[in-house]
Amino acid sequence: MNRRALVLFTLILTVFGLQAQGQARDRIKTLKVAFITEKVGLTSEEAQAFWPIYNKHEEALETIRRKERMELRSQISSAEGLSESESEALLGKMLALQNERHREEQDFMTNIRKVIPAKKALLLIKAEEDFKRQLLQQYRKRKGGG
Repeated sequence: MNRRALVLFTLILTVFGLQAQGQARDRIKTLKVAFITEKVGLTSEEAQAFWPIYNKHEEALETIRRKERMELRSQISSAEGLSESESEALLGKMLALQNERHREEQDFMTNIRKVIPAKKALLLIKAEEDFKRQLLQQYRKRKGGG
């Protein structure tokens, strides 16, 4: 593991020492930006074009996740009590949100490929997965150890 990756891992560890959730969320976002920038190997020119597109994409996904939480999860947890027509409507909402997420992902890849090469787009996908996995591992270690 190179020195930069070790520094990033150390920074990720410190995130979990923060008590304020909003502050922790901001720190995680900052760490994610640094992690992606390094793993994808964005040049300064690429980064200037890349981050506005990426941030817009992240906001769109968060809107979809919020809709899922507000419109679906509570109703799905009480699915036993739903009528058939209510179940049909709920399934329709769920499929619509899945389609919305899929369209957003496709639009994002189309837009991002205009500012970074295909190889870096693939590295982005890998970096996002690696970041999530490492964050989850650190969370589990902290929760298990604390």
